[in-house]
Amino acid sequence: MGDDPGAGEGRAVRGRILVLAAVLVAGLLAFHSAVPNVVGNLGSLLETFLPWLGLVVAALLVLALWRRAPAAIIAAALPAVVWGAMFGGSVFGGSVFGGSVFGGSVFGGSASVAGLAPVLTVLQHNVADDNPDPAGTARALAAAGADLVALEELTPEALPVYEAALAPKHPYHVVAGTVGLWSRHPLADGRPVDIKPKGITDDWNRGLRTTVRTPYGEIAAYVAHLPSVRIRPQDGFGTAWRDESAVALGAAIAAERMERIVLLGDLNGTLHDRGLSPLTSRLTPARAGFDFTWPAAFPLARIDHVMARGATPYDTWALPATGSDHLPTAARLRLG
Repeated sequence: MGDDPGAGEGRAVRGRILVLAAVLVAGLLAFHSAVPNVVGNLGSLLETFLPWLGLVVAALLVLALWRRAPAAIIAAALPAVVWGAMFGGSVFGGSVFGGSVFGGSVFGGSASVAGLAPVLTVLQHNVADDNPDPAGTARALAAAGADLVALEELTPEALPVYEAALAPKHPYHVVAGTVGLWSRHPLADGRPVDIKPKGITDDWNRGLRTTVRTPYGEIAAYVAHLPSVRIRPQDGFGTAWRDESAVALGAAIAAERMERIVLLGDLNGTLHDRGLSPLTSRLTPARAGFDFTWPAAFPLARIDHVMARGATPYDTWALPATGSDHLPTAARLRLG
C-alpha cells in the first residue's frame, strides 16, 4: 500500500503551524515593546508576564522534537535562544547564589571586603494592610540583616508593632502616609513625595524621600508604592493611575540633586513593563535573580523592586513568605 497523500499534507501543515508559532513567540519576546497599548494595554500585559512565554517555548521544542521535523526544531530553537538571552542570566544568577542560600542575615549589612567598594544591603516589603500577623512579619524583617528596611501598606494599628521590632537594629526611621523607611544609619530631611494621581480624591500618601547618612557618604532614599493595576473585561489591563504615579516619581528622581539614589518600593509593574520606563530609564534596577514576589502563595511576577543611581545594585533575592501577599525583596548596593 502507498503512503496516504492526505496524511503527508496534514503533517506538512502542522509543521508549518509550528514554525509560524515559533517565529511569533520569538517576535513577541524580542519586540514586546512594539505591541501597542491602544487596546486594553495589551503591550503592558504581555510585558508583565513576559518570562512565562518560556513555557510556550518549551512546549514548542517538545512538539518539534516529537515530530522529528528539522524545520520545526530549528524554528523552535529561535524563541529558545531569544528567551535564554533575555532571562537565562536571571535563572542562573538568582536565588541560589543571590540570597536564599548565601544572602539574608548571614552576609547582610554594610561591608567592605578586600578593598572593594562598600556594600549596603537593603530590604523592601509590602507588608499588606490586612496582614494577620504583623508581629511575625516585623520579626522576620528585623532578623534579615539589612541596613535599610522600606515598608509599604503601613496602617496606624500595625505601625507601633513594626517600630518596636525594628528599633533595636534600625534606630532611625521616617514614615509618610502608608510608607516608611528604617535604617541602621542616621536619616535626615525626611519628607513626603507627591505621586498621587489626579483621579484619586482620598487622603493618599504613598511616597517619601530621605537622606541616609552612611559611613561611606550620603544617599537619597526614596520609598514608593505605586497604584495597583487591575484586569477588567471593560478596559483590559488598567494601568493609568500606576503609569501617572510612575511619571510623577520619575520627575522627582530626575530633579534629585544628590549623586547617589536608591529607590525601594512596590511599583506594581515588572522591569519590562513600559509603564515603569520613567523609572527604569533613570535608575539601574537590581536585576540578578529570578525570584518573583507576587502573589506570595504562587508568585507570578516581580513587582517589588530596588533601583539605584550612583550605586551598583549587583544582587537581589526574595525572602520567605510573611503574613503579606507579597514576598520581601532584598538587594545589595555597591557604593563605589
